[in-house]
Amino acid sequence: MEHGNYLYPLLFLVGGLGFTAMNFTLARFLAPRRTGLPEKEVAYECGELPVGRAWVQYNVRYYLYAMMFVLFDVEVVFLFPWATGFKSMLMDPAIGMLAFWEMLVFLALLIIAIAYAWRKGVMEWF
Repeated sequence: MEHGNYLYPLLFLVGGLGFTAMNFTLARFLAPRRTGLPEKEVAYECGELPVGRAWVQYNVRYYLYAMMFVLFDVEVVFLFPWATGFKSMLMDPAIGMLAFWEMLVFLALLIIAIAYAWRKGVMEWF
C-alpha cells in the first residue's frame, strides 16, 4: 500500500489544525478586553435590559412540536432535488420509474410517521 495516498488528508488535517490554532492565538492577543463593566455581564437582548429570569420553564409539548417540525421540514427538503431532477429522470424509463417508486415509499413512510405521532397524541396541545 502506498503511503502517498495518506499525504493529502494528513496535510489538510495539519493545515486545518494550524489555521484554527493561528486564529485562536491571534484573537487572544489582538481582541480588545474590557473586564469589570456591568454591561458585559448582562445578556444581550437587542439593547434592552432583560426583564425577569432567564430560566423560564416551557411545557415539553413545545419541544416535541419543534422536533416534529424540524424532522418533517428536513424530510420535505429532500423532495425539492427529486422534483427538479424528475423530469430529466423520466427520459430514461427505468430510472424514472425507480425514482417514482422510491419517492412513493419515502412519502408513505413520512405519512406513516405523521399518523403514528398523531395517534400517540404528540400533536395535541391541550
